[in-house]
Amino acid sequence: MKTLEKEGQRLREAVSKDKTRQGVEAAAYLAAGLLLARSLVSGIGAPFAVALICVSRRNNYLFSALGAALGYLIFCPADFPRYAAAVVIALLGALSAKIADAKNNASMPMLTAFLSLLATGLAVNLKTSAALAEYALTLAESILGAGAAFFFFRTLNCSRRRMRFRALPVSDMVCVVISASLLLMSLSALKIGGVSVARIAVILAILICVRFGSDRLGIMLALSLGFAFGLAENGALFLVGAYGFSALLAALFCPFGAVCLSVAFVLSSALFTIAAGAPVCFFIEPFTAAVALLLIPPKLCDRIESVFHDGADITPDGSLRRSLVMRLRFAAGAVNYISESVNDVREKINAINEKAREREPESLSADYRSKAIIDEKTNEIRKVAADQFFSIADMLNDLAAEFDEAESFDSVAAGKLRRLLGEYEIYPKNISVIEDKYGRMRIEILANGNETGFTNPKLQREIAKACGRYFAKCSINHFRQETMITFSEKPNYYLEAGFAQFSAEGKLCGDAVKIINDNRGRHILIISDGMGRGGRAALDGAMGAGLLSKLLSAGFGFDSALKVVNCALLVKSNDESLATLDCASVDMFTGRVDLYKAGAPASYLVKNGRVTKCELSSMPAGILRGIEFAKRTAVLSSGDYIILVSDGVTDLGTDWLYAVLTGARDLTVQALADEILREAVRLSDGKRADDMSVIVAKLRPIE
Repeated sequence: MKTLEKEGQRLREAVSKDKTRQGVEAAAYLAAGLLLARSLVSGIGAPFAVALICVSRRNNYLFSALGAALGYLIFCPADFPRYAAAVVIALLGALSAKIADAKNNASMPMLTAFLSLLATGLAVNLKTSAALAEYALTLAESILGAGAAFFFFRTLNCSRRRMRFRALPVSDMVCVVISASLLLMSLSALKIGGVSVARIAVILAILICVRFGSDRLGIMLALSLGFAFGLAENGALFLVGAYGFSALLAALFCPFGAVCLSVAFVLSSALFTIAAGAPVCFFIEPFTAAVALLLIPPKLCDRIESVFHDGADITPDGSLRRSLVMRLRFAAGAVNYISESVNDVREKINAINEKAREREPESLSADYRSKAIIDEKTNEIRKVAADQFFSIADMLNDLAAEFDEAESFDSVAAGKLRRLLGEYEIYPKNISVIEDKYGRMRIEILANGNETGFTNPKLQREIAKACGRYFAKCSINHFRQETMITFSEKPNYYLEAGFAQFSAEGKLCGDAVKIINDNRGRHILIISDGMGRGGRAALDGAMGAGLLSKLLSAGFGFDSALKVVNCALLVKSNDESLATLDCASVDMFTGRVDLYKAGAPASYLVKNGRVTKCELSSMPAGILRGIEFAKRTAVLSSGDYIILVSDGVTDLGTDWLYAVLTGARDLTVQALADEILREAVRLSDGKRADDMSVIVAKLRPIE
């Protein structure tokens, strides 16, 4: 019973809210119709209220028609019969469009508005035997009405979720601004001593947009309002150029402060006023608005700026990032489905082959045994193929997680950087300012050609100032006809690394060493040890380390990257092919080190002179399907070491290695790596030596 009462109360509240919303909408349409009926175009007429009726949504065309009729009666009594007939025709057209459900595009409202004004205007012209010029004015009024219907339609149908100045697409923004300008036309007649209060208000709005919003929006608003207010008064069409050019000058002087912006706008307006021979009131209005801008208190300035920038990181035509995440996850699901399908087919084929074997005696011939071997090999290939699809799905999920959870895109900072680079005559194709879940910023700039301007230290300092961050020296990568410039936020530490290797057979070492920077604040150390010695081992080791480093640099996770490497080694040849993988990922911001091992020997940490052995049990890549990294995490401080070695070093025991590491305080990382390798080679004298590799890295603070 209580549940039913709560549900009834909820429904009553919902109905009440809906009625309130409908009442507010009806009042807004009524007021808009009344105001637009007063928006007179000098020498032509007042077509805009009729246009509003044609685009009104739901049942609000009744209220807009009522407001328009009342407005024409009050403000255009001489032409009331003609406009009343146009209102009725527009109302019938809107009702017909609703019945036919034909209001999903702008063509129907535009046609209705055009015909309503044209038919009634021609009837009046014919009745009064008007001159040809009157017919031309009627046609011009009808075209204005159709144009207004288009702008009103686009305004009413733009996304409410993105109704913020900086988040609207340009096309929607233009329509909103023009629609608002047509509404404000009716207020231009409100004057005090010849000075229009409405024009002062709109000039202030233009200055606020240029100062706190965007140059584009301010200039767009200036041109639209100048056109609207120019049409509303005889001899005032010069306001289009006056407002538009003055807003352009104000935007140019905006970086120098509000005073310079205001002076530029006022002086430009004064020149247009003098050139047009207009009354002095057209100079007083921008001067008053400029003074009002300068008197806005700082706290209110901050609030105005936050209004303009709120939602600036929303992608105008839908969220590109959310769309990308959705597509990646959908693709991952599709690839997973393929993997499962491959497994299902494999199992069915195995079942068919098993039944065939049961019907045939095993002792038949060598053909039977050959067929069984081929079936088994084919089955293994199908398993590996399924694993590869699963690996791709994991990689796609890694990318989706990175975009969805770890990063956001700061389009406000990107806009600042684009303007800054323009001052240095650099015009990039794309700028991405990316902030990860830890608040660290990365800038990726794609430019045409062999761009070298970013080596300018002054530019680098200004980029850091614009983003409010400290950046490390940028990395510049040239490829083909483009250049990628990456700025990563300056970390707290840097990694000093050195390595040494010994080949047990010939010139090729079976171990592969990689030290990479992923441009996300991490350094990754990799040793891959191929099976055996010489060229064959070198091929396996290089393949393991090369693939893994490429995938990690591209942003994939360790687990999905290992699956790809494992599949690649499984299908590389008919012979057994394997490689151990030893990885250490060091975060340059926190000192955290993540150790990943696939069949690799122990690693060593040296903290405050004390040696810690990190040993994890795991399988190497290339032997079995479905292997995983064994993982361990530690935290390094300034001056601490991490040492990775291949099994050619650890097979010689550990006491000597502890002794070398304990006395390593005065050695550089390269000297320490050389010392470890030299001692290992000495101890292996007379024994069957294996390939040896050593990586020594030391964490140091950035001064």
